[in-house]
Amino acid sequence: MTNHELVIGALVVGAAAVILPRVRRRLELSRAKHRSLTGHSTMAKRFASLVPGYFYGPEEFFNADSAPKDVVGRRKRGFQRLATMLRERCPKSLALTAQARESISDLQFTGAYRVPFQFSPYCREHLQIGAFVESAHGVTVEDLDGNQYYDLTGSYGVNVFGVDFYKACIREGAARAEALGPVLGSYHRCVAGNVERLRVLSGLDEVSFHMSGTEAVMQAVRLARYHTRRSHLVRFCGAYHGWWDDVQPGPGNPASPRHTYTLEDMDPAALHVLRTRTDIACVLVNPLQALHPNSAAAGDSTLVDSGRKAAFDRPAYTRWLKALREVCTERGIILILDEVFVGFRLAPRGAQEYFGIQADLVTYGKTIAGGLPIGVLCGRHNLMRRFNAERPADICFARGTFNSHPYVMTSMATFLEQAESPEILALYRNLDATWNERAERLNTTLAKENLPARVVNLSTIWTVVYEQPSRYNWMFQFYLRAQGLALSWVGTGRFIFSLNYTDQDFAEVMQRFVLAARDMVEDGWWQPNPALTNKAIRRGILREMLRHRFGW
Repeated sequence: MTNHELVIGALVVGAAAVILPRVRRRLELSRAKHRSLTGHSTMAKRFASLVPGYFYGPEEFFNADSAPKDVVGRRKRGFQRLATMLRERCPKSLALTAQARESISDLQFTGAYRVPFQFSPYCREHLQIGAFVESAHGVTVEDLDGNQYYDLTGSYGVNVFGVDFYKACIREGAARAEALGPVLGSYHRCVAGNVERLRVLSGLDEVSFHMSGTEAVMQAVRLARYHTRRSHLVRFCGAYHGWWDDVQPGPGNPASPRHTYTLEDMDPAALHVLRTRTDIACVLVNPLQALHPNSAAAGDSTLVDSGRKAAFDRPAYTRWLKALREVCTERGIILILDEVFVGFRLAPRGAQEYFGIQADLVTYGKTIAGGLPIGVLCGRHNLMRRFNAERPADICFARGTFNSHPYVMTSMATFLEQAESPEILALYRNLDATWNERAERLNTTLAKENLPARVVNLSTIWTVVYEQPSRYNWMFQFYLRAQGLALSWVGTGRFIFSLNYTDQDFAEVMQRFVLAARDMVEDGWWQPNPALTNKAIRRGILREMLRHRFGW
Protein backbone atom coordinates (compact mmCIF):
# COMPACT_ATOMS: atom_id res chain seq x y z
CA MET A 1 0.00 0.00 0.00
CA THR A 2 1.40 3.38 -1.03
CA ASN A 3 1.83 6.33 1.28
CA HIS A 4 -0.88 8.11 -0.66
CA GLU A 5 -3.32 5.27 -0.03
CA LEU A 6 -2.37 5.20 3.65
CA VAL A 7 -3.10 8.92 3.96
CA ILE A 8 -6.46 8.52 2.19
CA GLY A 9 -7.34 5.61 4.45
CA ALA A 10 -6.42 7.56 7.57
CA LEU A 11 -8.54 10.51 6.42
CA VAL A 12 -11.51 8.24 5.79
CA VAL A 13 -11.18 6.63 9.22
CA GLY A 14 -10.82 10.03 10.86
CA ALA A 15 -13.83 11.43 9.02
CA ALA A 16 -15.91 8.39 10.00
CA ALA A 17 -14.86 8.80 13.63
CA VAL A 18 -16.16 12.37 13.56
CA ILE A 19 -19.23 11.93 11.37
CA LEU A 20 -20.69 8.62 12.59
CA PRO A 21 -21.27 9.73 16.22
CA ARG A 22 -23.00 12.84 14.91
CA VAL A 23 -25.16 10.74 12.61
CA ARG A 24 -26.01 8.40 15.50
CA ARG A 25 -27.00 11.31 17.76
CA ARG A 26 -29.11 12.78 14.98
CA LEU A 27 -30.90 9.46 14.47
CA GLU A 28 -31.51 9.14 18.21
CA LEU A 29 -32.98 12.63 18.22
CA SER A 30 -35.23 11.79 15.27
CA ARG A 31 -36.44 8.62 17.00
CA ALA A 32 -37.35 10.69 20.07
CA LYS A 33 -39.66 12.96 18.05
CA HIS A 34 -43.38 12.30 17.74
CA ARG A 35 -44.41 11.00 14.33
CA SER A 36 -47.05 13.69 13.82
CA LEU A 37 -46.45 17.11 12.27
CA THR A 38 -46.76 18.52 15.80
CA GLY A 39 -43.55 16.69 16.62
CA HIS A 40 -41.69 18.04 13.60
CA SER A 41 -41.94 21.81 13.74
CA THR A 42 -39.95 22.52 10.57
CA MET A 43 -42.06 20.14 8.50
CA ALA A 44 -45.22 21.57 10.07
CA LYS A 45 -44.24 25.10 9.03
CA ARG A 46 -43.49 23.94 5.50
CA PHE A 47 -46.82 22.16 5.30
CA ALA A 48 -48.65 25.22 6.66
CA SER A 49 -47.04 27.39 3.99
CA LEU A 50 -48.51 25.13 1.28
CA VAL A 51 -52.10 25.10 2.55
CA PRO A 52 -54.21 27.19 0.14
CA GLY A 53 -56.87 29.60 1.30
CA TYR A 54 -60.22 28.50 -0.07
CA PHE A 55 -63.71 28.84 1.33
CA TYR A 56 -67.06 27.14 0.97
CA GLY A 57 -70.02 28.92 -0.52
CA PRO A 58 -73.60 28.36 0.68
CA GLU A 59 -74.02 25.01 -1.08
CA GLU A 60 -70.65 23.49 -0.16
CA PHE A 61 -71.00 24.75 3.41
CA PHE A 62 -73.98 22.49 4.09
CA ASN A 63 -72.87 19.54 2.01
CA ALA A 64 -69.13 19.10 2.57
CA ASP A 65 -69.73 15.39 3.24
CA SER A 66 -72.04 14.61 0.28
CA ALA A 67 -75.06 14.14 2.52
CA PRO A 68 -78.54 13.24 1.19
CA LYS A 69 -80.78 16.09 0.06
CA ASP A 70 -83.16 15.88 2.99
CA VAL A 71 -80.24 16.06 5.45
CA VAL A 72 -78.84 19.15 3.71
CA GLY A 73 -82.30 20.71 3.97
CA ARG A 74 -82.45 20.01 7.71
CA ARG A 75 -79.02 21.57 8.15
CA LYS A 76 -80.05 24.74 6.32
CA ARG A 77 -83.23 25.13 8.35
CA GLY A 78 -81.43 24.43 11.62
CA PHE A 79 -78.62 26.84 10.74
CA GLN A 80 -81.08 29.62 9.92
CA ARG A 81 -83.03 29.01 13.12
CA LEU A 82 -79.84 29.07 15.19
CA ALA A 83 -78.48 32.20 13.48
CA THR A 84 -81.76 34.07 13.99
CA MET A 85 -81.93 33.10 17.65
CA LEU A 86 -78.33 34.19 18.39
CA ARG A 87 -78.82 37.47 16.52
CA GLU A 88 -82.16 38.40 18.10
CA ARG A 89 -81.10 37.41 21.59
CA CYS A 90 -77.95 39.60 21.70
CA PRO A 91 -78.38 42.84 19.67
CA LYS A 92 -76.35 45.08 22.01
CA SER A 93 -73.53 42.58 22.50
CA LEU A 94 -73.26 41.93 18.76
CA ALA A 95 -73.40 45.61 17.82
CA LEU A 96 -70.52 46.54 20.12
CA THR A 97 -68.52 43.52 18.95
CA ALA A 98 -68.97 44.55 15.31
CA GLN A 99 -67.93 48.11 16.16
CA ALA A 100 -64.79 47.01 18.04
CA ARG A 101 -63.67 44.23 15.71
CA GLU A 102 -62.03 46.53 13.18
CA SER A 103 -59.76 47.99 15.86
CA ILE A 104 -59.01 44.94 18.03
CA SER A 105 -56.70 42.47 16.30
CA ASP A 106 -57.44 39.73 18.85
CA LEU A 107 -61.12 39.81 17.89
CA GLN A 108 -60.23 39.47 14.23
CA PHE A 109 -58.01 36.47 14.96
CA THR A 110 -60.36 34.60 17.29
CA GLY A 111 -63.33 35.28 15.04
CA ALA A 112 -61.52 33.84 12.03
CA TYR A 113 -60.31 30.72 13.85
CA ARG A 114 -63.38 29.51 15.74
CA VAL A 115 -64.04 26.93 13.02
CA PRO A 116 -62.08 25.21 10.22
CA PHE A 117 -60.99 27.83 7.70
CA GLN A 118 -63.08 26.48 4.81
CA PHE A 119 -66.27 27.20 6.78
CA SER A 120 -65.08 30.39 8.47
CA PRO A 121 -66.28 33.29 6.25
CA TYR A 122 -69.85 32.02 5.86
CA CYS A 123 -69.99 31.09 9.53
CA ARG A 124 -68.71 34.52 10.67
CA GLU A 125 -71.31 36.22 8.52
CA HIS A 126 -74.28 34.34 9.94
CA LEU A 127 -73.39 32.78 13.33
CA GLN A 128 -72.30 35.77 15.33
CA ILE A 129 -70.97 35.63 18.90
CA GLY A 130 -70.74 38.66 21.19
CA ALA A 131 -67.33 39.33 22.73
CA PHE A 132 -68.50 41.63 25.53
CA VAL A 133 -69.98 40.78 28.91
CA GLU A 134 -71.46 43.06 31.54
CA SER A 135 -71.16 41.16 34.79
CA ALA A 136 -70.26 37.85 36.42
CA HIS A 137 -71.30 36.19 39.64
CA GLY A 138 -71.39 32.66 41.02
CA VAL A 139 -70.64 30.41 38.06
CA THR A 140 -72.35 32.58 35.45
CA VAL A 141 -71.61 35.56 33.21
CA GLU A 142 -74.11 38.05 31.79
CA ASP A 143 -73.85 39.76 28.42
CA LEU A 144 -74.88 43.33 27.50
CA ASP A 145 -78.41 42.15 26.72
CA GLY A 146 -79.00 40.55 30.12
CA ASN A 147 -78.56 36.95 28.94
CA GLN A 148 -76.96 34.67 31.53
CA TYR A 149 -74.58 31.85 30.63
CA TYR A 150 -72.92 29.16 32.70
CA ASP A 151 -69.21 29.97 32.46
CA LEU A 152 -67.14 27.15 30.99
CA THR A 153 -64.27 29.43 29.97
CA GLY A 154 -62.62 29.58 33.39
CA SER A 155 -61.08 32.88 32.24
CA TYR A 156 -58.32 30.86 30.50
CA GLY A 157 -57.48 29.18 33.80
CA VAL A 158 -57.54 32.21 36.11
CA ASN A 159 -60.87 31.27 37.66
CA VAL A 160 -60.10 28.39 40.01
CA PHE A 161 -62.18 29.31 43.06
CA GLY A 162 -65.05 31.24 41.51
CA VAL A 163 -65.35 34.78 40.20
CA ASP A 164 -66.76 36.19 43.46
CA PHE A 165 -63.63 35.02 45.27
CA TYR A 166 -61.44 36.99 42.85
CA LYS A 167 -63.62 40.09 43.07
CA ALA A 168 -63.07 40.02 46.83
CA CYS A 169 -59.29 39.54 46.39
CA ILE A 170 -59.08 42.55 44.08
CA ARG A 171 -61.26 44.72 46.35
CA GLU A 172 -59.23 43.92 49.45
CA GLY A 173 -55.96 44.17 47.53
CA ALA A 174 -56.86 47.63 46.25
CA ALA A 175 -57.73 48.78 49.78
CA ARG A 176 -54.41 47.47 51.13
CA ALA A 177 -52.42 49.17 48.36
CA GLU A 178 -54.26 52.50 48.43
CA ALA A 179 -51.92 54.23 50.84
CA LEU A 180 -48.91 53.45 48.64
CA GLY A 181 -50.51 53.67 45.22
CA PRO A 182 -48.67 52.69 41.99
CA VAL A 183 -45.17 53.32 43.37
CA LEU A 184 -42.74 51.12 41.45
CA GLY A 185 -39.25 49.95 42.29
CA SER A 186 -39.75 49.79 46.05
CA TYR A 187 -41.79 46.96 47.53
CA HIS A 188 -45.10 47.00 49.35
CA ARG A 189 -44.70 45.37 52.76
CA CYS A 190 -46.93 42.43 51.73
CA VAL A 191 -44.27 41.19 49.29
CA ALA A 192 -42.25 39.63 52.12
CA GLY A 193 -45.25 37.59 53.23
CA ASN A 194 -46.03 36.56 49.65
CA VAL A 195 -42.49 35.25 49.23
CA GLU A 196 -42.64 33.16 52.40
CA ARG A 197 -45.95 31.58 51.34
CA LEU A 198 -44.65 30.90 47.84
CA ARG A 199 -41.55 29.21 49.24
CA VAL A 200 -43.76 26.84 51.23
CA LEU A 201 -46.08 26.21 48.28
CA SER A 202 -43.29 25.54 45.79
CA GLY A 203 -40.88 23.77 48.13
CA LEU A 204 -38.15 26.05 46.74
CA ASP A 205 -35.88 28.77 48.08
CA GLU A 206 -36.26 32.00 46.13
CA VAL A 207 -38.90 33.90 44.18
CA SER A 208 -38.95 36.44 41.36
CA PHE A 209 -41.99 38.29 40.05
CA HIS A 210 -42.78 39.00 36.41
CA MET A 211 -45.57 40.49 34.36
CA SER A 212 -46.96 37.32 32.75
CA GLY A 213 -46.64 33.56 32.77
CA THR A 214 -44.82 33.71 29.44
CA GLU A 215 -42.25 36.08 30.94
CA ALA A 216 -41.74 33.83 33.98
CA VAL A 217 -41.02 30.86 31.69
CA MET A 218 -38.59 32.99 29.65
CA GLN A 219 -36.66 33.83 32.79
CA ALA A 220 -36.66 30.20 33.97
CA VAL A 221 -35.10 29.07 30.69
CA ARG A 222 -32.62 31.96 30.69
CA LEU A 223 -31.44 31.12 34.21
CA ALA A 224 -31.13 27.41 33.33
CA ARG A 225 -28.90 28.26 30.38
CA TYR A 226 -26.90 30.73 32.45
CA HIS A 227 -26.11 28.30 35.26
CA THR A 228 -25.54 25.16 33.17
CA ARG A 229 -23.66 26.96 30.35
CA ARG A 230 -25.61 24.78 27.93
CA SER A 231 -27.60 25.97 24.94
CA HIS A 232 -30.68 23.81 24.38
CA LEU A 233 -34.03 23.41 26.03
CA VAL A 234 -36.31 20.39 25.67
CA ARG A 235 -40.04 20.78 25.33
CA PHE A 236 -42.53 18.03 24.62
CA CYS A 237 -44.73 17.65 21.58
CA GLY A 238 -47.90 19.75 21.77
CA ALA A 239 -47.02 21.53 25.02
CA TYR A 240 -47.74 25.24 25.39
CA HIS A 241 -45.36 27.45 27.38
CA GLY A 242 -46.31 30.91 26.09
CA TRP A 243 -45.84 32.50 22.72
CA TRP A 244 -42.15 33.44 22.72
CA ASP A 245 -39.88 32.04 20.02
CA ASP A 246 -37.94 29.27 21.81
CA VAL A 247 -40.99 27.42 23.14
CA GLN A 248 -43.38 27.82 20.20
CA PRO A 249 -41.74 26.20 17.19
CA GLY A 250 -43.83 25.48 14.14
CA PRO A 251 -46.81 27.39 12.70
CA GLY A 252 -47.52 30.67 14.46
CA ASN A 253 -43.86 31.53 15.00
CA PRO A 254 -42.19 33.45 12.15
CA ALA A 255 -38.75 32.42 13.44
CA SER A 256 -37.30 28.93 13.61
CA PRO A 257 -35.83 28.25 17.07
CA ARG A 258 -32.27 26.98 16.81
CA HIS A 259 -31.81 25.78 20.37
CA THR A 260 -35.00 23.83 21.05
CA TYR A 261 -35.57 20.08 20.93
CA THR A 262 -39.22 18.99 20.67
CA LEU A 263 -39.40 15.38 21.88
CA GLU A 264 -42.15 12.81 22.24
CA ASP A 265 -43.92 12.92 25.58
CA MET A 266 -43.94 9.76 27.72
CA ASP A 267 -41.41 7.99 25.47
CA PRO A 268 -38.22 6.18 26.59
CA ALA A 269 -36.46 7.47 23.46
CA ALA A 270 -36.80 11.00 24.86
CA LEU A 271 -35.14 9.89 28.10
CA HIS A 272 -32.29 8.40 26.06
CA VAL A 273 -31.70 11.77 24.37
CA LEU A 274 -31.59 13.45 27.78
CA ARG A 275 -29.08 10.87 29.01
CA THR A 276 -26.73 11.06 26.05
CA ARG A 277 -26.59 14.69 24.90
CA THR A 278 -24.37 17.27 26.60
CA ASP A 279 -26.02 20.46 25.30
CA ILE A 280 -29.36 20.30 27.18
CA ALA A 281 -29.81 22.99 29.81
CA CYS A 282 -33.39 22.32 30.87
CA VAL A 283 -36.57 20.34 30.35
CA LEU A 284 -39.90 22.18 30.27
CA VAL A 285 -43.01 20.31 31.39
CA ASN A 286 -46.59 21.57 31.23
CA PRO A 287 -48.65 19.14 33.36
CA LEU A 288 -51.74 19.94 31.29
CA GLN A 289 -50.26 17.62 28.64
CA ALA A 290 -51.29 14.71 30.83
CA LEU A 291 -54.78 15.16 29.33
CA HIS A 292 -53.61 15.00 25.70
CA PRO A 293 -49.98 13.80 25.46
CA ASN A 294 -48.21 14.79 22.23
CA SER A 295 -51.17 16.83 20.98
CA ALA A 296 -51.53 20.58 20.93
CA ALA A 297 -54.32 22.19 22.94
CA ALA A 298 -57.56 21.18 21.26
CA GLY A 299 -59.48 23.86 19.38
CA ASP A 300 -62.46 23.65 17.08
CA SER A 301 -60.58 25.44 14.29
CA THR A 302 -58.74 22.17 13.62
CA LEU A 303 -61.76 19.93 14.17
CA VAL A 304 -61.97 18.77 10.55
CA ASP A 305 -63.09 15.23 11.46
CA SER A 306 -63.64 13.19 14.64
CA GLY A 307 -60.01 12.34 15.21
CA ARG A 308 -59.56 14.43 18.36
CA LYS A 309 -58.18 12.26 21.16
CA ALA A 310 -57.69 12.78 24.87
CA ALA A 311 -57.08 10.47 27.82
CA PHE A 312 -55.76 11.01 31.33
CA ASP A 313 -53.83 8.26 33.11
CA ARG A 314 -52.61 9.69 36.40
CA PRO A 315 -50.41 6.73 37.46
CA ALA A 316 -48.73 6.58 34.03
CA TYR A 317 -48.05 10.31 33.92
CA THR A 318 -46.75 10.23 37.49
CA ARG A 319 -44.28 7.49 36.54
CA TRP A 320 -43.17 9.56 33.56
CA LEU A 321 -42.52 12.68 35.66
CA LYS A 322 -40.55 10.65 38.18
CA ALA A 323 -38.45 9.16 35.37
CA LEU A 324 -37.80 12.67 34.06
CA ARG A 325 -36.82 13.82 37.53
CA GLU A 326 -34.35 10.95 37.83
CA VAL A 327 -32.61 11.53 34.51
CA CYS A 328 -32.47 15.30 35.00
CA THR A 329 -30.80 14.82 38.38
CA GLU A 330 -28.39 12.29 36.88
CA ARG A 331 -27.38 14.59 34.01
CA GLY A 332 -27.44 17.98 35.75
CA ILE A 333 -30.41 19.15 33.63
CA ILE A 334 -32.78 21.70 35.15
CA LEU A 335 -36.35 20.41 35.45
CA ILE A 336 -38.84 23.27 35.02
CA LEU A 337 -42.49 22.68 35.86
CA ASP A 338 -44.74 25.19 34.08
CA GLU A 339 -47.76 25.59 36.35
CA VAL A 340 -48.96 28.84 34.82
CA PHE A 341 -52.19 27.09 33.81
CA VAL A 342 -52.68 24.25 36.31
CA GLY A 343 -51.27 25.91 39.44
CA PHE A 344 -53.74 25.61 42.38
CA ARG A 345 -56.27 23.78 40.18
CA LEU A 346 -55.22 20.20 40.92
CA ALA A 347 -54.16 20.47 44.57
CA PRO A 348 -53.29 23.19 47.15
CA ARG A 349 -49.60 22.89 46.20
CA GLY A 350 -50.35 22.42 42.54
CA ALA A 351 -49.07 19.74 40.18
CA GLN A 352 -45.99 19.10 42.32
CA GLU A 353 -48.23 17.85 45.12
CA TYR A 354 -50.70 16.17 42.75
CA PHE A 355 -48.04 14.09 40.94
CA GLY A 356 -45.56 13.84 43.84
CA ILE A 357 -42.66 15.52 42.06
CA GLN A 358 -40.21 18.28 43.04
CA ALA A 359 -38.97 20.49 40.23
CA ASP A 360 -35.86 22.70 40.22
CA LEU A 361 -37.77 25.71 38.93
CA VAL A 362 -41.55 26.27 38.96
CA THR A 363 -43.55 28.98 37.20
CA TYR A 364 -46.97 30.24 38.25
CA GLY A 365 -49.35 32.78 36.75
CA LYS A 366 -52.99 33.61 36.04
CA THR A 367 -54.76 32.78 39.29
CA ILE A 368 -52.08 33.49 41.88
CA ALA A 369 -52.48 37.29 41.91
CA GLY A 370 -56.14 37.10 42.83
CA GLY A 371 -57.29 37.80 39.28
CA LEU A 372 -54.68 40.38 38.24
CA PRO A 373 -51.88 39.74 35.69
CA ILE A 374 -48.73 38.10 37.08
CA GLY A 375 -45.91 35.68 36.42
CA VAL A 376 -43.98 34.05 39.26
CA LEU A 377 -40.79 32.02 39.20
CA CYS A 378 -39.68 29.94 42.19
CA GLY A 379 -36.37 28.10 42.29
CA ARG A 380 -33.40 26.79 44.20
CA HIS A 381 -30.87 29.32 45.55
CA ASN A 382 -28.10 28.25 43.20
CA LEU A 383 -30.34 28.60 40.12
CA MET A 384 -31.98 31.94 40.89
CA ARG A 385 -28.81 34.06 41.22
CA ARG A 386 -28.43 36.45 38.28
CA PHE A 387 -24.76 37.33 38.66
CA ASN A 388 -21.34 35.81 39.25
CA ALA A 389 -19.53 37.42 42.17
CA GLU A 390 -16.15 36.29 40.84
CA ARG A 391 -16.79 37.85 37.40
CA PRO A 392 -18.77 41.10 37.91
CA ALA A 393 -19.62 41.52 34.22
CA ASP A 394 -21.10 38.02 34.02
CA ILE A 395 -24.80 38.64 34.67
CA CYS A 396 -28.17 37.17 33.67
CA PHE A 397 -30.32 40.26 33.23
CA ALA A 398 -34.08 40.32 33.82
CA ARG A 399 -36.21 43.30 34.81
CA GLY A 400 -39.72 44.62 34.23
CA THR A 401 -41.30 47.97 35.01
CA PHE A 402 -44.42 46.50 36.58
CA ASN A 403 -42.80 43.60 38.42
CA SER A 404 -44.11 43.62 42.01
CA HIS A 405 -46.73 46.28 41.28
CA PRO A 406 -48.32 47.16 44.67
CA TYR A 407 -51.91 46.44 43.60
CA VAL A 408 -50.91 43.08 42.11
CA MET A 409 -48.89 42.16 45.20
CA THR A 410 -51.66 43.05 47.65
CA SER A 411 -54.22 41.09 45.62
CA MET A 412 -51.75 38.20 45.63
CA ALA A 413 -51.39 38.49 49.39
CA THR A 414 -55.16 38.25 49.78
CA PHE A 415 -55.29 35.25 47.45
CA LEU A 416 -52.48 33.38 49.21
CA GLU A 417 -53.96 34.06 52.65
CA GLN A 418 -57.43 32.95 51.60
CA ALA A 419 -56.04 29.86 49.82
CA GLU A 420 -55.07 28.56 53.28
CA SER A 421 -58.57 29.03 54.73
CA PRO A 422 -60.76 26.04 55.63
CA GLU A 423 -63.40 27.17 53.12
CA ILE A 424 -60.98 27.06 50.19
CA LEU A 425 -59.21 23.89 51.31
CA ALA A 426 -62.63 22.21 51.50
CA LEU A 427 -63.00 22.69 47.74
CA TYR A 428 -60.15 20.23 47.20
CA ARG A 429 -61.78 17.49 49.25
CA ASN A 430 -62.52 14.52 46.95
CA LEU A 431 -61.89 16.84 44.01
CA ASP A 432 -60.94 14.18 41.46
CA ALA A 433 -63.67 11.80 42.58
CA THR A 434 -66.29 14.55 42.28
CA TRP A 435 -65.31 15.66 38.79
CA ASN A 436 -64.63 12.16 37.48
CA GLU A 437 -68.10 11.14 38.61
CA ARG A 438 -69.63 14.16 36.89
CA ALA A 439 -67.86 13.36 33.64
CA GLU A 440 -68.92 9.72 33.86
CA ARG A 441 -72.53 10.73 34.54
CA LEU A 442 -72.62 12.95 31.48
CA ASN A 443 -71.00 10.30 29.28
CA THR A 444 -73.45 7.66 30.49
CA THR A 445 -76.39 9.91 29.57
CA LEU A 446 -74.93 10.68 26.14
CA ALA A 447 -74.35 6.97 25.46
CA LYS A 448 -77.90 6.02 26.52
CA GLU A 449 -79.31 8.54 24.06
CA ASN A 450 -76.92 7.45 21.30
CA LEU A 451 -75.43 10.93 21.04
CA PRO A 452 -71.90 10.81 19.58
CA ALA A 453 -70.15 13.27 21.92
CA ARG A 454 -68.13 12.31 25.00
CA VAL A 455 -66.03 14.24 27.53
CA VAL A 456 -62.55 13.47 28.87
CA ASN A 457 -61.25 15.28 31.93
CA LEU A 458 -58.21 16.11 33.98
CA SER A 459 -60.04 17.12 37.15
CA THR A 460 -61.94 20.34 36.24
CA ILE A 461 -60.31 20.68 32.80
CA TRP A 462 -62.43 18.97 30.15
CA THR A 463 -62.36 18.39 26.42
CA VAL A 464 -65.05 17.00 24.11
CA VAL A 465 -64.27 14.09 21.79
CA TYR A 466 -66.51 12.68 19.07
CA GLU A 467 -67.31 9.03 18.38
CA GLN A 468 -68.89 9.33 14.93
CA PRO A 469 -66.98 10.62 11.88
CA SER A 470 -68.25 14.05 10.92
CA ARG A 471 -67.08 17.25 9.26
CA TYR A 472 -69.43 19.33 11.40
CA ASN A 473 -68.44 18.67 15.01
CA TRP A 474 -67.34 22.33 15.28
CA MET A 475 -71.01 23.37 14.97
CA PHE A 476 -71.60 21.98 18.45
CA GLN A 477 -70.08 25.09 20.08
CA PHE A 478 -72.88 27.25 18.67
CA TYR A 479 -75.62 24.90 19.89
CA LEU A 480 -74.03 24.95 23.35
CA ARG A 481 -74.03 28.75 23.22
CA ALA A 482 -77.70 28.72 22.28
CA GLN A 483 -78.36 26.62 25.39
CA GLY A 484 -76.72 29.24 27.62
CA LEU A 485 -73.21 27.78 28.00
CA ALA A 486 -70.33 30.24 27.53
CA LEU A 487 -67.26 28.76 25.85
CA SER A 488 -63.93 30.37 25.00
CA TRP A 489 -62.98 30.88 21.36
CA VAL A 490 -61.47 27.38 21.11
CA GLY A 491 -64.99 25.99 21.41
CA THR A 492 -65.42 22.42 22.60
CA GLY A 493 -61.66 21.87 22.78
CA ARG A 494 -61.54 22.98 26.39
CA PHE A 495 -64.05 23.53 29.18
CA ILE A 496 -62.64 24.95 32.43
CA PHE A 497 -64.88 24.66 35.47
CA SER A 498 -64.25 26.65 38.63
CA LEU A 499 -64.05 24.56 41.78
CA ASN A 500 -67.14 26.20 43.25
CA TYR A 501 -69.54 24.48 40.82
CA THR A 502 -72.18 22.78 42.95
CA ASP A 503 -74.01 19.56 42.06
CA GLN A 504 -77.04 21.68 41.14
CA ASP A 505 -74.93 23.93 38.89
CA PHE A 506 -73.42 20.95 37.14
CA ALA A 507 -76.79 19.25 36.71
CA GLU A 508 -77.98 22.35 34.86
CA VAL A 509 -74.88 22.37 32.62
CA MET A 510 -75.31 18.67 31.90
CA GLN A 511 -78.96 19.11 30.93
CA ARG A 512 -78.07 21.93 28.54
CA PHE A 513 -75.19 19.96 27.05
CA VAL A 514 -77.49 17.03 26.28
CA LEU A 515 -80.17 19.33 24.81
CA ALA A 516 -77.56 20.89 22.51
CA ALA A 517 -76.41 17.43 21.40
CA ARG A 518 -79.99 16.41 20.62
CA ASP A 519 -80.41 19.53 18.49
CA MET A 520 -77.21 18.69 16.60
CA VAL A 521 -78.70 15.32 15.67
CA GLU A 522 -82.12 16.75 14.88
CA ASP A 523 -80.64 19.34 12.52
CA GLY A 524 -78.62 16.75 10.62
CA TRP A 525 -75.06 17.71 11.56
CA TRP A 526 -74.40 14.30 13.10
CA GLN A 527 -75.73 12.14 10.29
CA PRO A 528 -74.75 8.43 10.43
CA ASN A 529 -72.95 7.38 7.25
CA PRO A 530 -71.01 4.06 7.21
CA ALA A 531 -68.97 5.22 4.21
CA LEU A 532 -67.77 8.36 6.00
CA THR A 533 -64.61 7.55 7.98
CA ASN A 534 -62.07 9.91 9.48
CA LYS A 535 -59.54 8.70 6.92
CA ALA A 536 -61.97 9.37 4.07
CA ILE A 537 -62.63 12.87 5.41
CA ARG A 538 -58.93 13.68 5.61
CA ARG A 539 -58.28 12.31 2.14
CA GLY A 540 -61.14 14.37 0.75
CA ILE A 541 -59.75 17.53 2.33
CA LEU A 542 -56.30 16.74 0.93
CA ARG A 543 -57.80 16.42 -2.55
CA GLU A 544 -59.52 19.78 -2.08
CA MET A 545 -56.25 21.40 -1.08
CA LEU A 546 -54.37 19.93 -4.04
CA ARG A 547 -57.10 21.04 -6.40
CA HIS A 548 -57.05 24.61 -5.10
CA ARG A 549 -53.27 24.71 -4.87
CA PHE A 550 -52.42 23.23 -8.25
CA GLY A 551 -55.68 23.34 -10.15
CA TRP A 552 -55.93 19.54 -10.33
